[in-house]
Amino acid sequence: MGYPDQRFDVNLSILFTELPLLERPAAAAAAGFTAVELWWPWIETPTPPQAELDALKKALDDAGTQLVGLNFYAGQLPGPDRGALSVPGEESDRFRANIEVAADFAASVGCTALNALYGNRVEGADPQVQDALALENLVLAARAADRVGAILLVETLNKPESPLYPLVSAPAAIEVVDRVNAATGLGNAKFLLDLYHLSMNGEDLSQVIKAYAAKTGHVQIADNPGRGAPGTGDLPLERLLDELKDAGYAGWVGLEYKPGERPSADSFDWLPPSARPAG
Repeated sequence: MGYPDQRFDVNLSILFTELPLLERPAAAAAAGFTAVELWWPWIETPTPPQAELDALKKALDDAGTQLVGLNFYAGQLPGPDRGALSVPGEESDRFRANIEVAADFAASVGCTALNALYGNRVEGADPQVQDALALENLVLAARAADRVGAILLVETLNKPESPLYPLVSAPAAIEVVDRVNAATGLGNAKFLLDLYHLSMNGEDLSQVIKAYAAKTGHVQIADNPGRGAPGTGDLPLERLLDELKDAGYAGWVGLEYKPGERPSADSFDWLPPSARPAG
């Protein structure tokens, strides 16, 4: 058990950001990793030119890295936005325009997990209207994910850093997951369990793991406080990942932490090189 017993991937939207996007897969590979994940890389557009999608696919292939998680278009992220699918008007339209683009790209690189960030509450918009729009869009996204053999992920964020985001507890995200699965009958909506965000919300992490491991489709980690590498804060991440494994979770663990002042390549000293390639 312990870290060497996990399947880790590197989030290339928070690590190796000192490099241009197309150089990051090779940098992750040079650090010993064979699996990566990404937020939607084109924050300005849900429908980038095909040449840019092809260039990213080539960078992943050339580096020998497998993309195991991809966000749908989520607005300005990093930035003030936390998703687009529940935001009425133009942002919801942009999310819809992105659904098939993201699903097709995922299919082209063998990625089987697509994360749909819910979006912030909007001043002057009725929360019930936003939730109805969210369900509509999540159903479309779940069907697109299913078409390419992927799961749809719904993520809890944390209230201190995302005060306008409505899904700031594990049960809140699970409720959405259940609602989507009930609407589609596909069963491919899953919980994205991020131990950092849940700890920031003050949740009992062991209890969350026990209750929701069976509905979890992807896991992400960072230490707390600070959102740094494991060992820089107080979270017993190794033990918690063992608890997840004991509860039946056998999926990916995304490294979604900030490397601090040092280069990203120097932030993996907590993980033996032999444990970095995806087994």
